[in-house]
Amino acid sequence: MERTPIGFLLVALGGFVGAVARYGVDVAAGDVTGLGTFTVNAVGSFALGVLVARATTTRTQLFVGTGALSSFTTYSTFVGDTVALGTAAGARYVAASYVVGFAAATVGLVAGRRL
Repeated sequence: MERTPIGFLLVALGGFVGAVARYGVDVAAGDVTGLGTFTVNAVGSFALGVLVARATTTRTQLFVGTGALSSFTTYSTFVGDTVALGTAAGARYVAASYVVGFAAATVGLVAGRRL
């Protein structure tokens, strides 16, 4: 890992980009509990799979992975959405999120290797 001022800046800028993108998805999802979070976590899992397969530089990993994708995806909001949905719906939401997340990451890895 690059522990330099440039590395710090890359993570910060990536974090800004990811957070703004997540906010945009949440706004587009409207008031449907969990939809925005489900979407960003699935898309982020796919993108991380591609990144792992394709990233050739530490700086790309810092900007995209540690910065952008870390702030784009969210575990804390996922937990809050799960609680808000209640026991039965929350359990289905957790199961669907993990299945789709792992599947998206796998597809991302495969796609990244084929690019």
